[in-house]
Amino acid sequence: MFFIVVLLWTTNIALQAKDDFESFRIISYNLENLFDCVDDSLTSDESFTPTGDHEWTEAKFWVKINNLSRAITAAGEWQTPILIGLCEVENAKVVSDLLYHTQLREVGYQFVHKDSPDLRGVDVALVYHPQRFHLIAEEFIPVHITDGKPTRDILHATGILTNGDTLHVFVNHWPSRYGGELESEEKRMSAASTLRDATDALFAKNARSKIIIMGDFNDYPDNNSLIHGLCAFSPQKSYIFDQLYNLSYPIHEKGDIGSHKFGGKWGMLDQFIVSGALLDSEASCFVQQDGMKICQEKFLLKESATGYAPKRAFLGTLFAYGYSDHLPIYIDLTIKNKK
Repeated sequence: MFFIVVLLWTTNIALQAKDDFESFRIISYNLENLFDCVDDSLTSDESFTPTGDHEWTEAKFWVKINNLSRAITAAGEWQTPILIGLCEVENAKVVSDLLYHTQLREVGYQFVHKDSPDLRGVDVALVYHPQRFHLIAEEFIPVHITDGKPTRDILHATGILTNGDTLHVFVNHWPSRYGGELESEEKRMSAASTLRDATDALFAKNARSKIIIMGDFNDYPDNNSLIHGLCAFSPQKSYIFDQLYNLSYPIHEKGDIGSHKFGGKWGMLDQFIVSGALLDSEASCFVQQDGMKICQEKFLLKESATGYAPKRAFLGTLFAYGYSDHLPIYIDLTIKNKK
């Protein structure tokens, strides 16, 4: 079944290219501790080995890998996602296994990754379809934390779309709330200001820069780091090209669903943020203000005492044979092809 869906994805590329408009799906997904089984002497990953606390084996690893590819396929629906932002991947090997040793191998994806200074060794990565997003530049922006503990870099990739437009993509995994929300807030504020500096540099060169920011921010859309640090606001009917708008905000305000569940409450830790230029429906590419969605396929959820929750991969150190403690989120980018 999934092979058929992936085959339809690839066929869809040729069919869509004939139209004046194309719809390109973009996914963001926290994979919940996608580690291999090998001890890396440079990171604190000992728990994810056969003799570690998680008793992490090749057999369990491949169950998780195939589960994640199924989730990505479901989030794509009948489209071939052109971009997939990944959080909590240990290294290039696990990304390679996900893309080239599951049903996703039929798509022909490529990816950008670099080992980050994170002590546990968890990184971000960007998966892209080279026929639809021609990568021309990549950089990994360090986030400096005052307490000296390193965190994940912010990945900035620049690519050319099929209509010739330049698209800037940022993949984020901001510092966690470990130790308390307020106690750790300064770390996420540092990540926010680092990202804001990067986007301001792009706006200084071109006020109509097309920017998509995604990832796990470990804060909600109305927290200080997003509002005051990054200055990303709820989408408005009247928008400014060189400002940032958080497409996750409307879902967050409803509060009845989210990408992650903690303490029995849904929350939007995973978000899509875009520049105002991408809200212009008359432009050569754009997104809908209410276009961010959460993949809520039944197989990704399980019943809990507080209703449904993500069917996570781990319960403590026990492998639960699930997917992730986050749900995939996605947006569709509409492209106007030049004649």
